[in-house]
Amino acid sequence: MASFKKIARRSFLIGSAAIVGGVAFGAYYISRPAPNPLKPGDGEVAFNPFVMISDQKITLIAPRAEMGQGVQTTWAALIAEELDVTLDQVEVLHGPAAKAYYNSALMSEALPSTGYDKSAFMHSLGDVLGQAGKLLDLQVTGGSTSMKDGYERMRLAGASARETLKEAAAQRLGVSRGQLSTKDGTVVAPDGAEIAYTELAAEAARLQPVDAPLRPRSEWRLLGTSQPRVDMAGKATGTAQFGIDVRLPGMKFAALKANPHLGGAMKGFDAATALQMPGIERVADLGDAVAAVGRNTWLAIQALEAIEFDWGAAPIPASQEEISAAIRAAFEGKPNSTLRDDGDAETLPDGAQEVTADYEVPYLAHATMEPLNATALFDGSRLQIWCGSQGPMLVRDHCAKALGIAPEQVEVNTALMGGGFGRRGETDFAVYAARLAGQMPGTPVQLTWSREEDMTHDFYRPASAARFRGAVKDGKALLLDGQIAGQSPTAQAMKRWIGLPPSGPDAALTDGAFNQPYAIPNYRIRGYAADLQIPVGFWRSVGASINGFFMESFVDELAHAAGADPLEFRLELAREEWAPAAKVLEAVKEMSGWTGTTPEGVGRGVAMTYSFGTPVAQVIEVAEEDGLIRLRKAWIAADLGVALDPRNLEAQMSGGMAYGLSAAMFGEITFADGAAEQVNFPDYDAIRMHTMPEVEVRILEEQPHIGGAGEPGTPPAAPALANALFDLTGKRARRLPLARDFDLLA
Repeated sequence: MASFKKIARRSFLIGSAAIVGGVAFGAYYISRPAPNPLKPGDGEVAFNPFVMISDQKITLIAPRAEMGQGVQTTWAALIAEELDVTLDQVEVLHGPAAKAYYNSALMSEALPSTGYDKSAFMHSLGDVLGQAGKLLDLQVTGGSTSMKDGYERMRLAGASARETLKEAAAQRLGVSRGQLSTKDGTVVAPDGAEIAYTELAAEAARLQPVDAPLRPRSEWRLLGTSQPRVDMAGKATGTAQFGIDVRLPGMKFAALKANPHLGGAMKGFDAATALQMPGIERVADLGDAVAAVGRNTWLAIQALEAIEFDWGAAPIPASQEEISAAIRAAFEGKPNSTLRDDGDAETLPDGAQEVTADYEVPYLAHATMEPLNATALFDGSRLQIWCGSQGPMLVRDHCAKALGIAPEQVEVNTALMGGGFGRRGETDFAVYAARLAGQMPGTPVQLTWSREEDMTHDFYRPASAARFRGAVKDGKALLLDGQIAGQSPTAQAMKRWIGLPPSGPDAALTDGAFNQPYAIPNYRIRGYAADLQIPVGFWRSVGASINGFFMESFVDELAHAAGADPLEFRLELAREEWAPAAKVLEAVKEMSGWTGTTPEGVGRGVAMTYSFGTPVAQVIEVAEEDGLIRLRKAWIAADLGVALDPRNLEAQMSGGMAYGLSAAMFGEITFADGAAEQVNFPDYDAIRMHTMPEVEVRILEEQPHIGGAGEPGTPPAAPALANALFDLTGKRARRLPLARDFDLLA
């Protein structure tokens, strides 16, 4: 098993404390319930921040961002399971920006632990850090933590509301609460008579909330089975309201343009021609960007093209070659972390064969289908803002600061979003809208970014480089020593979000490498933080998206050097370390009919990555067709511990893999003169319907703790495909995107 004792205690404590602001909070203070932000109207009762019932309807609050992953459905099902209602009986809304909706699971993801072998102490520490989320206003959807966060909290919220309603019925009927039961939104009396929850709401409002234990899994009705998505009908009929669909009386439309040379100043601009265009009403100076305002978004975008700008130079290296060199130069400094250091990684074991390889991956854009947008209305003292956001409290606070008002004077309305992937965890697009609204008091304005503006002003997935050294003997891996260099999205994001960059070891920098469940006796991973001013942020699966490629490509190289079957090689390493990791490998072996041999013109590759609490194995099959390489089939196995909605989990795994395959095959952001060279989808391609492989998914429930779902399907995709290409062509892929070196069907 991985050795926690080799993590320096001082570094661990400093890093953990930095996450919560370097303050040791009292147990009582940190565990106090956050105030209920719901404000019930006449005839309504807010039982807690997640359940509100009136004499007309039952409303459940699901304050995690719905960006296509189905979180609102499963979150609502957690409440509904204990409340004893069905999903077609309730209305599901996104909650307001409020402390009560803090993410209790997000903070523990930053702990420098392998995760899969967490001790009881580490789980307890994670729980304590989770409570600190409300102190830092971390109402954040990210890190594949929504179900970990809601799994017990939401069921307890539903159970409390149920028992409080039963108590109201008991007092009305003059019986004990124990004599009553509930069913489908009603309290059932001893004689079989039913009283609807909506009938009892007013009486329950006068009672203190009643706590209740959770029901055993054997009594679940909704959880563990696939549920119809609560957002399905609206999306199928086109009536669902995304951020870009917001329409308000008298609303104006705007577009944005900022310096394409990242970090460069806006020295000046001439908007005379733009202001003469029909339908253009205003050109607003937003400090480091300009917004054109008019009758519609297209006119505003055209007006921006008519403006002459004087842009300052970017404070980043001028060429891609210089950027890559700066990343590699980080290897010459001291490591930021050594979170895995088992055995002796310096000494080559006697008689062992040494294997070395260097890898690199590029910067990537988030490329959400719905362009960045926000709608804002400022009346001179209060701001209302509508946007898709993964962090509503962050939007509230940053918009308040931009307008010089108190956070309480900002109302955030979180809309459905057409993709997030981490990009909508940032606040810049909302802050620009707030600044613009501040110049147009009383007039609602929707600010939309063009695709070009979006891709040239992203907080990119960092480019990274890796140096790996290993050793094999008698068909076994004896040594793996990895060095990984890249920018830290955690350091940048935490500084942007709360003004406090974390100190200590950065687990995200080497996530997907240091914490892999392989029993390699001499196993070391070091991370090196590169000092560059290119804006980077959290991209779906964060560090694991990078290190999954590095790690699983190198493990494949070790397997071939050892003369071993790549899947059996991994299985042996996983069985000795952590059974759930072995189980997912066994599953894809069975599903794919893996034999270790492939016919002429066909290649197969395997990869297994543990990330966000979930081990995922993938086998990908490729084939030569008319001189091009087609992805034919893919098999995925994932162990979520508890499968709350199996069909949705299958969708998350296949979708995560598709996102990872797009990046692996085509994704690349390069820079020239400090500006991104790829500005739209013709330059930044994605996997398409005709190139997507046929997919089969199996969900396992072997591990004891619930794992994440939204991100873990992404990291194994690139190495599984790269390893399949090696099987097909005999050529190793040590850099991405793969389209650089292979003739892939596009």
